[in-house]
Amino acid sequence: MNVHATPQVKGYGIDIEPLQGRVAIYRGNTLLAASTHAKVMYETRLPPTVYFPREDVATHLSDPTELQTFCPFKGTATYRDIMLGEERLANSVWAYDDALPESAGIQGHIGFMPDAYSRIDLGENTLRETDDGNISGPLIDWLLRGASGLESPEDFTRALAEKMLEHGIAIQRLSILVWSLHPLIAGKHYIWEKGEEEISTFAPTYEIHSHPAYTNSPLRHVSNGLGGVRQRLNDDQPENSFPIMEDLRAKGATDYVAMPMPFSDGRTNVLTLTCDHPDGFTTENLGLVFECSAVIGRFYEVFMQRENAQTLLETYVGKRSGARVLGGEIRRGDGDEIDAAIMFCDLRGSTVLEERLDRGAYIKLLNEFFETVSGIVHEHGGEVLKFIGDAVLAVFPAGDDAALAQCHALRSAVEIVERLAELRKSETDVQCDCAIGLAYGRVTYGNVGSQERLDFTVIGQAANVAARLGDFGKVAGHRIVVSKDIEPVCTDAIPLGEIRLHNVSQPVSSYAVRTRVDGEVFRARTHPVTYQSETDTDAAAQSPGE
Repeated sequence: MNVHATPQVKGYGIDIEPLQGRVAIYRGNTLLAASTHAKVMYETRLPPTVYFPREDVATHLSDPTELQTFCPFKGTATYRDIMLGEERLANSVWAYDDALPESAGIQGHIGFMPDAYSRIDLGENTLRETDDGNISGPLIDWLLRGASGLESPEDFTRALAEKMLEHGIAIQRLSILVWSLHPLIAGKHYIWEKGEEEISTFAPTYEIHSHPAYTNSPLRHVSNGLGGVRQRLNDDQPENSFPIMEDLRAKGATDYVAMPMPFSDGRTNVLTLTCDHPDGFTTENLGLVFECSAVIGRFYEVFMQRENAQTLLETYVGKRSGARVLGGEIRRGDGDEIDAAIMFCDLRGSTVLEERLDRGAYIKLLNEFFETVSGIVHEHGGEVLKFIGDAVLAVFPAGDDAALAQCHALRSAVEIVERLAELRKSETDVQCDCAIGLAYGRVTYGNVGSQERLDFTVIGQAANVAARLGDFGKVAGHRIVVSKDIEPVCTDAIPLGEIRLHNVSQPVSSYAVRTRVDGEVFRARTHPVTYQSETDTDAAAQSPGE
């Protein structure tokens, strides 16, 4: 297989020719530039562009603006404004101050944006039509017909690299950096290397933005909108080199390019290619990839949008609920009736804490409380459905094992109480405690709300009872209060009798659960048993208060 020249297609091309005699460019009657050394660039699928030597520009130009664009065979273009008296034409000219070898002929020359001028006087010159032809071949055919069937970005990256090789592009390494919407992960970095079976996937945290490996890399340069990077690696003393270039050179790389891969929302992602052919990349090869980069970017955007949607749903409604929404349960009323243990965990003394602490310290404490509760709930197979003010609503679906769900909910409650006690010992000033209500029963698990705003939650008597038991515990001085459905999995539960709860029509038979925080060793059974101890009203009265 001939790996370098694009087979049987008219490849991307650049042709720079000098123009004869005087050539001038005008805006109305104002001369912008005139030269006897102007040049014209013919580039595939672009109109011919006339370039003027910088010294022959007749109007005042501003300092370089923030705008930069990148071409893998021309380099990074810098832009300037044209100053015409009171009129300022923003980003109306560009130049390649450090043009790549394929375009060295226009280095130091100025190009004018189409809306900056009204006419060009070509003198004796006539610009020819470009003969672009049509792009085809293995890479194009695959993007049109086969790529859409791949299910993961890893599979797509592998197939993309293989099709580039098949198309004649001599890549040794291909990498894609895409930014994500995730509370912990900044993005995903997919790397294919020739000879390696697996795609290397990295999910850097937001600390990447201050890590030297990133801050001194082409990835940061491109992501920050500073244009692309093209580096010949077989030169003896390459200029503008990044540390990674030496590592790539040591692996036999001869040419490197990093180009922007924009998403439709404006985020700039990065596609990089490393070549191992002695002569580096050809203009045809890079032109093909450059023209396909927008299409390639759309595939990764679709992958990331689905991943972002899943991440955001898991972040805001929970993993199990998020999966159900992504699975199609998106209409009001969609959902199931399930048996589940429901936990309502409320921060005790929050009003006093908010008054004592400044807003930042209180939010920090609240986040630590939520993180403690959520972590323990997830460890025991439950799911946090929502944070309500300073409280946590969690569900433990029963499936075929009601006792196991009840036991997991109870164990979670006990661990939360004891973990918070440990945190209180480590704090010198702030005291963080909780009140928990547990109930078990049939609930509706699904979408409720208005037509425009839905909430995926649990609705039912068990959820209401759990919340009211938590409220009762705060008043009566019990950290954990459970309904009679949870009591069978307890070994140290204090009967509280029939309790009337707010907005619950019938009294609820309830129990207070003692933990090590209350001076007693707690053990939760893995199977339900009959509670045999006599009611201990004195012990109930001695439970610690808020």
